[in-house]
Amino acid sequence: MYPIDEEDRLVELQNVPKPEPGAPCPMLLAEENRLVVSYWLPEVPPYDTGPTAPFAFVRFHGPYFHLFGPPNDEALDGHPLAKCGLAPYSVYEVESSSLIRRLEAMNAVHPYHQPAVFDAFHHYVFTFHDSTFECVAHGLETFVEHIHFDQQLQRMSVLLAG
Repeated sequence: MYPIDEEDRLVELQNVPKPEPGAPCPMLLAEENRLVVSYWLPEVPPYDTGPTAPFAFVRFHGPYFHLFGPPNDEALDGHPLAKCGLAPYSVYEVESSSLIRRLEAMNAVHPYHQPAVFDAFHHYVFTFHDSTFECVAHGLETFVEHIHFDQQLQRMSVLLAG
């Protein structure tokens, strides 16, 4: 992982759908400069009894760095941002991110390094049931759709291309 300091602050993003607590089945589709994440959402009334389910699709603009893996919800207290209030089944932005500052310092050896470039990045954290996803990007946009599980990857491909 990465160390944090007293500057890191978590802000829960209310405009990004929270993942389903039980089994959100997150999926990533990425190329070097494009990234889409999708996950299953909790069903809300009126309950859909058809063959589809609600999915969130999150397309990142200018993704620079991402992590996907541990900790799961039961080990979330081991994440560096846990002491900042990181909770399961939520979506956050990390203000004054140590990770972005570390990435900027790592890039400082580049002969044309421009520290100001890193001011445009945002650090996002998605906490799922069995994993955590983090992304440093210029921004994100979300889409919510009811689709069949078999259509998840196809829809992600369309969003990745667009």
